[in-house]
Amino acid sequence: MASTLVGLEITEESVRAVEVRKGRTPVLLAAGEVPLPPDAARDSEVLDRDVVAMALRQLWSTAGIKGREVTLGVGSRRILVREYTTQAMAPAMLKQALPYQVQDLLPVPANQAVLDFYPLGQQGDQVSGMLVAAVAETMEQLVATTNRAKLRTKTVDLLPFGLARVAKRIAVQGDAVAMVHIGDHTTHVVISTDGVPHFVRMIPIDVPTAASRRHDDALLAFSDVVLDELALETVPPMPASVTRTRANLRTGGANDPAIGDLITRIRSTISFFAARPGAPRLAAACVSGAGYLAPGVADALTRAFDIPVRPLNVTDIVKVGAGLTLTDDLAFNAVATLGVLLGETN
Repeated sequence: MASTLVGLEITEESVRAVEVRKGRTPVLLAAGEVPLPPDAARDSEVLDRDVVAMALRQLWSTAGIKGREVTLGVGSRRILVREYTTQAMAPAMLKQALPYQVQDLLPVPANQAVLDFYPLGQQGDQVSGMLVAAVAETMEQLVATTNRAKLRTKTVDLLPFGLARVAKRIAVQGDAVAMVHIGDHTTHVVISTDGVPHFVRMIPIDVPTAASRRHDDALLAFSDVVLDELALETVPPMPASVTRTRANLRTGGANDPAIGDLITRIRSTISFFAARPGAPRLAAACVSGAGYLAPGVADALTRAFDIPVRPLNVTDIVKVGAGLTLTDDLAFNAVATLGVLLGETN
């Protein structure tokens, strides 16, 4: 049995992975990130299998990751996560019945979707929980891409559920906390108590980060690797790959409309949950993701809430191995990547 676990995340900007040594006190042994060119991937969706597989091979080489079996964290605006109540039944029977029960909720036919149900509680003969649905072709493409990079996908897990496990590790027992992970293009909001998620929302939005402003320089180096290993004479045209103007390449600041929109969406999402009958009182909001480091975001979040707002990076969750140095962006971004491993570390 392997003594380490590897978490992997594929975003629109990059591929990111962490390797953790299992045990009562998990230790982060390796972590890294390799940028992706435009149109190679979206959050948790592969568009160019060859380029993403190449980035994965480069990531394993440069970050010194040893394990080849991965837990793949996914989370995008195209994955459906919603509360759902159904008749209590054995898990095997529910798995068979679910496609027929939820067909009207899905954007694709049930036989083209991957479905999961996360039970949270039962009252009488009714069980309530969270329904998760993703397009099967998207998941198959992700697994095929990791295979091409000579990796094996052991498990696919929802990033917000990983954030709920992080909350269990860092929060006081019994406290309900809002976990907010601000990525480059998607922000995850999860309300949980003792690792059990009450509410999940994924918010599409661009936030300028230091990493995204360095992204183009890194792409120049990555294009050389693509040339060498794919044996291409020229890199296929990537429109404005170095000079493009995108929201996440702006300087940002307290008056940036993108930041104002982000804070409004996060605040309204948490307020919506807090106003529900019987909702637990929130003890704090824990914020991860490199978007938290963007100019103006931390101050705006602190002003937006009347509960403590706590920044969160991987060093707050696990011990970091000797000699491993993380950039601030990676330390904050990798919280979600690490979270999908926390149910397996003991």
